Amino acid sequence: MIWRGLLVSVRDGDEAAEALAGGGAIIDVKEPLAGPLGAAPPATVAAIAAIVSNAVPWTLACGELVDASADAAAGRQRALAFVADVCGRLEATPAPAAVKVGLSGAVDTPWREALGRIAAGLPVGTGLVAVAYADWDRCGAPETEALVAAAAAIGCRGVLVDTFDKAGPGLFGQVDRATIGRWVAVAHAAGLPIALAGKLGLDDVASAVAVGADVVGVRSVTCRAGRSARGDGDRLGTVHRDRVRRAVDRFAAASLAGGG
Repeated sequence: MIWRGLLVSVRDGDEAAEALAGGGAIIDVKEPLAGPLGAAPPATVAAIAAIVSNAVPWTLACGELVDASADAAAGRQRALAFVADVCGRLEATPAPAAVKVGLSGAVDTPWREALGRIAAGLPVGTGLVAVAYADWDRCGAPETEALVAAAAAIGCRGVLVDTFDKAGPGLFGQVDRATIGRWVAVAHAAGLPIALAGKLGLDDVASAVAVGADVVGVRSVTCRAGRSARGDGDRLGTVHRDRVRRAVDRFAAASLAGGG
């Protein structure tokens, strides 16, 4: 992860076009109905990548490392096969700049080895971002600071701190700013950029910049209500350029104010 700015998660080509029109710096592809890091169908990913093309970097959510079997080795193979399937569908489109794999339920598995082998098996130019869940103790993930501290040695190119439970409070509603700032400092000390995400509102975007985040990941705050959504600002709504622009402007204003 060598960039800086607002990352917007999208689920289809129309949303990708809206995110680009609104000024999103990074386009992240995922399916919100499939979980916090839900993998979109490979054909959908390829269609989104074609729309993004060389405009900005794009990233790819690959789901969780382990399923009910808690088999990290199988999860590693599954993640690499998914990335290979996606990349096999790309024509003149750049490969993802980074991929993300969740670690819910992986605390008692050899997750370090699995992530290291994923990082080593990715296409040239694609890096692995270590995903730490702030609510790690409620989803069986490795402790946040331990994962952030281990990321560089594993071979990751960046760190993302997110929330697993999207029905609960957002990142800043679960964790105090001092703790989040410490995680940022740990990542930076290891030479890694860090992204913060997890049900962030506009004020949270500014707070994330203020504590030193390099990238701020959003979806719900950029969405208008859709047929399946409860209202504007719902992650199951539809990304709209005006809402993306508001979040981009908030990121920029916070940066100019000395937050990053």
